[in-house]
Amino acid sequence: MRTYLLVAVSALSLSLGACSSDNDLKPYGDELFPNEQANVNAIPQQQAVPTVPVNNGYDQSQMNYGSATPGSQDDLSVNVGDRVFFGYDSYNLTPEGISQLELQAQWLRQYPSTNVAVEGHADERGTREYNLALGDRRANAVKNYLVSLGVDPRRVQTLSYGKERPEMLGANSESWARNRRSVTSVQ
Repeated sequence: MRTYLLVAVSALSLSLGACSSDNDLKPYGDELFPNEQANVNAIPQQQAVPTVPVNNGYDQSQMNYGSATPGSQDDLSVNVGDRVFFGYDSYNLTPEGISQLELQAQWLRQYPSTNVAVEGHADERGTREYNLALGDRRANAVKNYLVSLGVDPRRVQTLSYGKERPEMLGANSESWARNRRSVTSVQ
């Protein structure tokens, strides 16, 4: 009798767990982009954006130039940071993203002959076309903010990969959060 009761409770628990919904999966509506203008001061309320440590001080005496050639992609990636993360279905810059872009703008002013490309990426949810458009809006939000900080717009090109180049594979919140990003690369 005890074994039968234990099996019944276990089966019930598994059944209820299987019926739970995944709140991370939200359907896309008919509207492609409800907010036409990128609001760089807005903070999305959907999901937490992953935090990546950045060198907030950007003091040259503390930089690790021993392993990276100044003005190179390695220098940007290691000493400044080349990624900005976004909320779900959003191209609004977060406070962390703004801090990261301020460092990138300072780095770009230090190397005035260096040009960059900003790649916009999206997670796997949504259609290819939708995610290409969202990636484009993310890349342009980054470019526009860099330009607002004094970077010459001719030095920054944008492109979108949508969901075609994920940073992390997997159909889970962590993977989706890591894939909602822009990447700045030296040209």
